[in-house]
Amino acid sequence: MWSSIWANSHGFCVRKVICGSSACDSEMMLLNGTDWAVPSPSPGPSDENCSEYEGSWRLLSSLQPAFLSLISAVGVVANSFVLAVFCLQRKPCSVPDVYLGNLAAADLVMVLCLPFWAVTTANQFHWVFGELLCKLVNVAISMNYFCSVLFLLLVSVDRYLALVRPMCPSRLRRPVWAKRVCLGIWILGFLLSLPILLFRTVASFSEYGVDACFLAYPHQAWRVQRNVTVNLVGFLVPLPVVAFCSVHIIKALKDGSVAMMPGVRTERKATQLVLVVLVVFVVCWTPYQLQRFLDTLDFFQVTAGCLWGHILDIGEQLFTYLAYSNSAVNPFLYVIVGKHFRRRAKVVFQQLLLSPRDSTSVSMSVVSKETLRTSSHLIR
Repeated sequence: MWSSIWANSHGFCVRKVICGSSACDSEMMLLNGTDWAVPSPSPGPSDENCSEYEGSWRLLSSLQPAFLSLISAVGVVANSFVLAVFCLQRKPCSVPDVYLGNLAAADLVMVLCLPFWAVTTANQFHWVFGELLCKLVNVAISMNYFCSVLFLLLVSVDRYLALVRPMCPSRLRRPVWAKRVCLGIWILGFLLSLPILLFRTVASFSEYGVDACFLAYPHQAWRVQRNVTVNLVGFLVPLPVVAFCSVHIIKALKDGSVAMMPGVRTERKATQLVLVVLVVFVVCWTPYQLQRFLDTLDFFQVTAGCLWGHILDIGEQLFTYLAYSNSAVNPFLYVIVGKHFRRRAKVVFQQLLLSPRDSTSVSMSVVSKETLRTSSHLIR
């Protein structure tokens, strides 16, 4: 019999596997990275020697604290920098600024929660922060994903309206309405994460000598409900809308007649940043979404056997951390791709370092340059 314990993404797992000469079975498995706690699948006829995967789990467990700490440290500094630029700039925030600022806030909340799991993993998966933080930390992590994808959906729709439908006025293109919509998204993200708030708990596993923070669903149908919600709200519904907007945005960027319209040049620069952020988000989160779907198939025993279970578990580890890394990558995209963001960041830090009179002159200089660019563009 092989018995091991490890951290599964932002959760706690215990697997106790009995391997015979021709089959494997699992006595107990608590998987909470995918937000569920269920018996493992039935034994498969071709699964032999499950214990050979113990080394993989030990390797993953040893790398998790360092990786989580790295994502957290980089993400906190970078997202704090982005939020500081958006909040301290003197010019009013545009609609893309509102959406991207809220995206940075969601990413900051995510990376602030990861150290709890880094400490827990390094502490042999013993949760020492109490049941309240067990619930709140994991609710915040869950909210991050739902809010992030919906903020990106909104910013892609905004770019579509700005470039493809520039002559059609919309309330969504007003910063006041954008802020109201963002508040609604934060509330929706919390409501979608309520099952985690209700069912996350801390329990003692005396045989392993740990107190674990894990999900204890009252019925295993909650596992399917959770996976379907993540797949639908977090991927299948937003993706076609984002794809539709992106295709038409790219066509508009290539259209010379659209580029000659007043104000479109500025919109083009903001749009290029948005498209890059969207692409990176899809690359980071698509494998995680696919793993969720395969996990649902596993629940219905479309695929069975401990070999398949190990593949899913290891895949979830890798794909979840790839998804988490998106929260630390986004701020660098703003700096590398976003020319306007770099210019605003320079002005903000000059304002902080210079005297009030000097900072005012710097701001006026930047405004004059922006006005000159717009005027010359209109003349042409």
